[in-house]
Amino acid sequence: MSINTLINSSQAFVAYNAKLYFNKDNDTLLKLKILEDARIMTLISELQNWPGKVLNSHKSAQQPFHKLAFLADIGLSINDNEIFSIIKKILEHRDEHGIPQLVMNISTSYGGTGKDMWAWALCDAPTVLYGLIKVGYQDNAIDKAVKNLVNLVKENGWGCNVSKALGTWHGPGKKNDPCPYATLIMIKLLLQYKGEYTKEIAIGCNSLNMLWKNSLNNHPYIFYMGTDFRKLKLPFIWYDILHVVDVLSQATKIEMNPSLKDMIQIIRNKTDHGNVCRPESIYRYWKDWDFGQKKIHSEWMEFCIRRIFHRAVRQIS
Repeated sequence: MSINTLINSSQAFVAYNAKLYFNKDNDTLLKLKILEDARIMTLISELQNWPGKVLNSHKSAQQPFHKLAFLADIGLSINDNEIFSIIKKILEHRDEHGIPQLVMNISTSYGGTGKDMWAWALCDAPTVLYGLIKVGYQDNAIDKAVKNLVNLVKENGWGCNVSKALGTWHGPGKKNDPCPYATLIMIKLLLQYKGEYTKEIAIGCNSLNMLWKNSLNNHPYIFYMGTDFRKLKLPFIWYDILHVVDVLSQATKIEMNPSLKDMIQIIRNKTDHGNVCRPESIYRYWKDWDFGQKKIHSEWMEFCIRRIFHRAVRQIS
């Protein structure tokens, strides 16, 4: 496989992003073809029902904020078909700090009230904000929301923080531990603010680097960096090697980051043989996509990996 193969992909969203990233060519006609993809239109249609079902698992690949982030990642914007109507629904529920809320229900057995309520947690709010900013929507309330989430950082990263509505509830870990996932998506969010929040981004990156360095013994909030973590998996939803490396490759210098070098080498070892990128783990919801099938080469996965490698080479040179 080659970059030209990706640029000429029959999947418009792959071709558009490959052309935009590697050739710096914003092909507007190709962009329009993305909206002819029935799978993408299905995602857009589903998001019209925002926020959907009551949130009971942040890891679920069907969660609307994961779909929003994917649409943003493939290049859709507020100027595209029905995206702005989704944004308006998201903006209907924000707390006093401007942080987007979802309908949640934490059972009494886990320290919650057992009732449906509008709330947010640090394992969803950064992704919602990321999606909004990435599709081109930003206002003072969003900037205020981001600053409030930034202020939750500690010297070891971001912990398991939730809105007032959820009281003292937190995930399965020590209160003072960093939450690897929350830290990852907070870095991802702050990278949208070019040149800002460099101190907080550095704290977050250092946290993830230390987790990798001590991955055999340190598993805060039951997040591991073992066999399952190292499986190639898309889209960027949870705490896995491609998601972590994609974020860190944008935020840190490779030559100063042994952890990132290690993870990139693991990915190279899995893909260098004939440049075949086959998912090693999949989300069943995404089974109609090439990254949702284990037996075929995934062009979108190849693009994401080539982009990571390109960043690495660019930073070292």
